[in-house]
Amino acid sequence: MRKVFALILLAVLAGCHAAQRDRGTVVFLIESSPANLDPRIGTDGQSEHIDELMFDGLVARDASFHFTPALAERWERPDPRTLVFHLRSGVHFHDGRELTARDVLWTVNSMRTGAVISPKAAAYAAVDTLEAPDYWTVVFHLKHADNFLLTNLSTGAIGIVPDGSGREFWRHPVGTGPFRFVSQQTDQDVVIERNPRSWSSAPKIDRVRFTVVPDAITQSLELEKGSGDVAVNSLPMDSLPALAGRPNLAVEDAGGTQVQYLAFNLRDPLLKDVRVRQAIACAIDRNLIIKTLIGGHAQAALSLLPTSHWAWTGDGPRYDYDPARAQRLLDEAGHRRGNDGLRFHVTMKTSNVEDVRLLAAVLQQQLATIGIALDLRSYEFATFYSDVTRGAFQMYSLRWIGGNEQPDIFSYAFSTANFSPKGANRGHYSNARLDAILDDASQSEDAAKRRADYVEAQQILAGDLPSINLWYRDTIVVHNRRLTNVVPTPSGSYAFLETAELAR
Repeated sequence: MRKVFALILLAVLAGCHAAQRDRGTVVFLIESSPANLDPRIGTDGQSEHIDELMFDGLVARDASFHFTPALAERWERPDPRTLVFHLRSGVHFHDGRELTARDVLWTVNSMRTGAVISPKAAAYAAVDTLEAPDYWTVVFHLKHADNFLLTNLSTGAIGIVPDGSGREFWRHPVGTGPFRFVSQQTDQDVVIERNPRSWSSAPKIDRVRFTVVPDAITQSLELEKGSGDVAVNSLPMDSLPALAGRPNLAVEDAGGTQVQYLAFNLRDPLLKDVRVRQAIACAIDRNLIIKTLIGGHAQAALSLLPTSHWAWTGDGPRYDYDPARAQRLLDEAGHRRGNDGLRFHVTMKTSNVEDVRLLAAVLQQQLATIGIALDLRSYEFATFYSDVTRGAFQMYSLRWIGGNEQPDIFSYAFSTANFSPKGANRGHYSNARLDAILDDASQSEDAAKRRADYVEAQQILAGDLPSINLWYRDTIVVHNRRLTNVVPTPSGSYAFLETAELAR
């Protein structure tokens, strides 16, 4: 009887707790804290998604990946090595300062000169000098033509920060976006609020609290009892039918562009052999994982680019599920099974995010069938991500979120010039032919030639496998019905918060 009474009391207290929270605040459940809310530095998913709400780029991208005005109301390219931006007047930072050309110059130059140490710095390597002939004009003078500069100056890829913002800017970031920063407690929450002076349409939501809840089951319970309002791509797939049946919840499902990938450190004595990487690819039953672990809410990926992209191709070497082929490749590489049936051990680092740990456990089982012992090491996300960016790993799995929607992802992730920390080539893959064709594509004005370059790049990567593209994950948003006008984005971003409404 006492036990029953205690359970009832806990339920009542939990209900009171939910009822007492600020009904004007959207509680957004996330798996981990953003690594760095300085848009010049943060490259993890949470940092980029939250930064996109607080900062603006010079341009934006629409659903078809075409560029549209943002902080720059127009721009022109008088010659292949000059790009001129004309800024909107009357745009203010969250602290009241007016945006001018000096802020744009500082944002880009602070990365180029090392005033802040940024993994995005290599994206501006083509920039020779910048000038501001007046308050509202910025001129980029390039060393050579760069077809990716607009991408790297777009909202989501970068955010313009105030002139003079230093290395401690992440502690209290100040942007021009529709939401402004309020507070952050590492491993607890990030709070942002509506920016009433937004140059674009101001959000209808007053405040959002991004609450860190690493455990996916706990996230489901928070949504069910109403103490959480929304979660994106972080819930167990087997919980979705039950959540969809709750009268207070809605589930939105849309095709996505996020790519889950498995990456290798090519400086490792085992993994530098392409036959080992190819064998691992042949041992992974992606279709089975999509069906059982992801509930069918994904499509197998053959490239980093979305299938609807003008440069996408699936025409390259294939290493589909084929354990017998995997065994032959490992034998050819000289890794015969020992008396215990094992060929070798390899370590995979993961974060403590639930779906990644589950994926790692499944990969462990599948690789065991070909004689590879996959040793798993799980860390708190910040520690895990730090190791990844430092190259301190043999294998890991993450998602490309948004950044893979433009073909400069191939240079950022795989060119020799972009070894981490300058770029995202964390596995230190190097291929001279790939470097050459990516350089050509970045400068060519011939659209057909650029596509041919990117097709060849995808074919090279499909054969060399510095990483394995696993699947495009659907964007799944589970939200309380008091949050309306929720439209998922293919990249899984949080941009729907800009137009969503909250019934009180």
